[in-house]
Amino acid sequence: MIRSMTGFGRASFCVAGRTFDVEVRSVNHRFLDARARLPKPLVAHEAEVRARIQQRIARGKVDLAVAPSQGSAAPPQRLEIDLEAATQYARAAAHLRETEGLAGSLDVGTALGLPGIARFVEPELPQEEMQRALVGAVDAALDTLDAMRVAEGAALEQDLSARLDRVSALADDLEQRQGVVREAARERLRKRAEQLAQETGLFDSARLHQEIVIAADRMDVTEEIVRLRSHVDQSRATVASGGPGSPVGRRLDFLLQEFGREVNTIGSKGSDAPIAHTVVELKTEVERIREQVQNVE
Repeated sequence: MIRSMTGFGRASFCVAGRTFDVEVRSVNHRFLDARARLPKPLVAHEAEVRARIQQRIARGKVDLAVAPSQGSAAPPQRLEIDLEAATQYARAAAHLRETEGLAGSLDVGTALGLPGIARFVEPELPQEEMQRALVGAVDAALDTLDAMRVAEGAALEQDLSARLDRVSALADDLEQRQGVVREAARERLRKRAEQLAQETGLFDSARLHQEIVIAADRMDVTEEIVRLRSHVDQSRATVASGGPGSPVGRRLDFLLQEFGREVNTIGSKGSDAPIAHTVVELKTEVERIREQVQNVE
């Protein structure tokens, strides 16, 4: 079954009292473009997250974001004092008093305000536990995303099947109309030859036969119809072959280029209003199929 390139997935995980949300979105794209945005405590796992996306998705623009959940309180920060820096400040102050005769002293309050002595830091999260929880949530979000892509893919497959049926029916109409057009062309040439014979007294049956053959060849679209039906069969087979790890969108896109080529050739050969109308319908169906295929993985 084919997959759509559009989807959304969400999951959450909690480590050391902190809750994080994982959201992943995908839209159509010619190739796979996977991006991950992680908060500072998790940024070391960004490459692993992208790798898991690449294992599951073959095509599409995928954006995965991890962020602290709304209402999830951050753990209290811890005050950290650099005693070595404070000692160096105190020694420097004493040295200035003794050697330069400067007045004053360095008290504790002033020292704590000096650069590099006191700072608040967030407690470190357990990295192993964080990595396991993150990977589990990413997989869960990707499962939800994949389920949506499968569901949309089923709808796409149904629509494509109906439109390919319509293309086949229009090809049948062309084939039936082609015989009528050829016979009408023969009849016009015969009447013209008879009229010339009456006006001039000359009748060249060999030339008439040659003109009929040339006209029939110029209007013949049998080869194009055969190829059009072949493209329909190949498209059906390609859709049926779609599945996990088997993206078919680019193959279908190529086949649609071939559809367009055959339809344009039929249109250039057609000299009949019903055929021209059928060609317009064919072009419309091919364009609708193309719009749907743009979202097939």
